[in-house]
Amino acid sequence: MTTVLFDNRTSEVAAARADGGALWLAPADFATASGWKPEARGLCKGNACVQTNDQWVDGDGNISLTAFADHLNQPLVKHEASDTWAFGESAEIRSNDLLSLQAPDFSLPDLDGKMHALSEFRGKKVFLYSWGSY
Repeated sequence: MTTVLFDNRTSEVAAARADGGALWLAPADFATASGWKPEARGLCKGNACVQTNDQWVDGDGNISLTAFADHLNQPLVKHEASDTWAFGESAEIRSNDLLSLQAPDFSLPDLDGKMHALSEFRGKKVFLYSWGSY
């Protein structure tokens, strides 16, 4: 079983094929793992589409998630022992997020254990306090 971490989603893929540094997925597994669906016009997510090329699709129709992520400038970390592939955000997206001055959404429990997400407070002033022992 191969674990894929991509775009804030975690997927377990039974039929993934690792070939050197490339991770090949069947089209349905690719869509589940990445959120990008193979269509006639390319790989699409919402209104955005990326045209595929010969290096991304093999003779059996499998798609290289690593080649696609490389095209999007997403870094990759692979853990061989657990067969886990983690794809990060591109530096451009991270830079734009930092310049927006918007905190990313996250959830934490209150003192009673009830979960709260930062997105519940969008449009309101929020004081974020963080502490570390380091």
